Amino acid sequence: MTPPQPFVYPPSRQDDQVDNYHGIEVKDPYRWLENPDSEETQAWVEAQNQVTFAYLEPIPARQQIKQRLTQLWDYEKYSIPFQEGERYFYFKNNGLQNQSVLYTLTALDGEPQVLLDPNTFSEDGTVALSGLSISDDAKLIAYGVSASGSDWQEWQVRNIETGEDLTDRLQWIKFSGAAWTKDGRGFFYSRFDEPNEKTKFEDTNYYQKLYYHQLGTSQSEDILVYHRPDQKEWGFSGDVTEDGRYLIISVWLGTDSKNLVFYQDLTQPSSPVIELISEFTANYGFIDNQGEIFWFRTDLNAPRGRVIAININQPEQENWQEIIPQVGETLEGVSILNQQFIADYLKDARSQIKVFDLQGNFVREINLPGIGSAGGFEGKRTDTETFYSFTSFTTPPTIYRYNFLTDESTIYRQPAIDFQSENYQTEQVFYQSQDGTSVPMFITGKKGWQLDGNNPTYLYGYGGFNISLTPSFSIGQAVWMEMGGIVAIPSLRGGGEYGEEWHQAGTKLQKQNVFDDFIAAAEWLIAHQYTSPAKLAIGGGSNGGLLVGACMTQRPELFGAALPAVGVMDMLRFHKFTIGWAWCSEYGSSENLEEFQALYAYSPLHNLKSGTAYPATLITTADRDDRVVPAHSFKFAAALQAAHQGEKPVLIRIETKAGHGAGKPTAKVIEESADAWAFLTRSLNVTIS
Repeated sequence: MTPPQPFVYPPSRQDDQVDNYHGIEVKDPYRWLENPDSEETQAWVEAQNQVTFAYLEPIPARQQIKQRLTQLWDYEKYSIPFQEGERYFYFKNNGLQNQSVLYTLTALDGEPQVLLDPNTFSEDGTVALSGLSISDDAKLIAYGVSASGSDWQEWQVRNIETGEDLTDRLQWIKFSGAAWTKDGRGFFYSRFDEPNEKTKFEDTNYYQKLYYHQLGTSQSEDILVYHRPDQKEWGFSGDVTEDGRYLIISVWLGTDSKNLVFYQDLTQPSSPVIELISEFTANYGFIDNQGEIFWFRTDLNAPRGRVIAININQPEQENWQEIIPQVGETLEGVSILNQQFIADYLKDARSQIKVFDLQGNFVREINLPGIGSAGGFEGKRTDTETFYSFTSFTTPPTIYRYNFLTDESTIYRQPAIDFQSENYQTEQVFYQSQDGTSVPMFITGKKGWQLDGNNPTYLYGYGGFNISLTPSFSIGQAVWMEMGGIVAIPSLRGGGEYGEEWHQAGTKLQKQNVFDDFIAAAEWLIAHQYTSPAKLAIGGGSNGGLLVGACMTQRPELFGAALPAVGVMDMLRFHKFTIGWAWCSEYGSSENLEEFQALYAYSPLHNLKSGTAYPATLITTADRDDRVVPAHSFKFAAALQAAHQGEKPVLIRIETKAGHGAGKPTAKVIEESADAWAFLTRSLNVTIS
């Protein structure tokens, strides 16, 4: 293996910028990197990429890894089919297409027709389909398009029969779907005011508004349904009930799981919006209604979830009825099919599907193919069949067709992939975190692994925003395991694996619990001889990028390499960009003294210590990430390169014409994965055959 060359990093100018937080002066010498469009920043990006790719491209294993990734990626991938009207719809990717294609057919054994092919939206695949909604009669589809991974969307409408687009064009939409009225004449959606064109990828997003768009009219004529000029942080999600009678408005406040619920009677012209749940006390997920009875999945007085019924004619809380009580497992979601509740539970981060009648009586548990993750079980209330997918760490998603009348699952689509799943194994272990909390962790790799401390191990985590990491197949991780690597994924606090209490235990002043859980996972793997610090890499994206940044600054000696992706690295200023303010419910804010102290104590950018030997690090971000703006990674990279002492590389890879990750073309995903694994082969001294 070619020895690494001495590094000369691009110069990163340091200013004398100092901010005062509650009497504490905090230096911010790389503030200038917050402007992604300045000539200086763009020159810095280009220079950093030159150094990074000059290091990555000669790595002997890189081309071999890329070829294997490309080969393994090249299989047909299907989404779960769904039905509207007399039509079925599903996505399919032939293998290496940059974007999956939406097909429609009138019978499951009929001839599919292409409805939307996002690969035709741009030559390089960087314009993606970002949302869709089909009218009840399946004659029209509203669909959102996003360029270069941005959260900004433009929505259009297409005639499904003819494949022709109508004249409707809706702009400045973010964090919104589309909800058709029963008559198919229009739909509800949410948007922001038109932003400054020059700074639209950095400016904060406030004052979302809910509109109704009538087909054939210009956006300027859309009807403003609801907004709150007195609540700039409120966002609105509109949904129309299956019977078409009500508009359900879920009011969200940042990323807080607590929400409000309002409704409007669509059968009464100009009817008012009624506040059904008007305090942010819990999460309320609307399931369905039976006339004036509304069913919700909620964590009110039930952190692992339950189902309640509210009669809107008697909306007082003392009149609410519990239908399905809380149990030991975490209730992730509920739908109604075959006139029954289909409840999706997590038991130690693995899927369980249970059926209840509409009175809440348990009917049966649906047998799943194994230990893994199930998704789907969607449709109309009277449907007697549905589709679901099932996946695990070693098997890609298989689509099943389920018959409620016979309680039978049959395979509808099974991928043919060049990966020998039978040669790999997954085990779930439980370890203790620093405070004694028991945390589960999945460990996957080739059967017969040796506990000799020499296994190259990729420890991946997230730990935030009530998001659960459940078993799922990753082509990138499959290639890593083929190379002899182990993948370890713990269920960190901050996630949703054990309900809202588990989530809250990893937020705000308790955020350090998440890092302690991750560090304890690393220590357990080392203590039990799965790996050693020199063979251990950590990875994560977005909030998981923060996780990696915090852990590598707190325990740099514990890891051989770090892969923080699109991470939140400046915990004192994250709320000043795009939708960052919305994360204050998760992280807290530097404007609050107590929360500032907690943030400052772990903020990756502010906890780098000069003269420290940090792990080999490959930071990844994108120039058009308007979720976690690239300034986080830019500033962290500059500060890390200045502080780091030692021969291990600390590099930043900046993707162009890409965003936070959604809609990224397959070709770019493969390139990025190949670079990451190649980086680890050198950093962890991995030899592949």
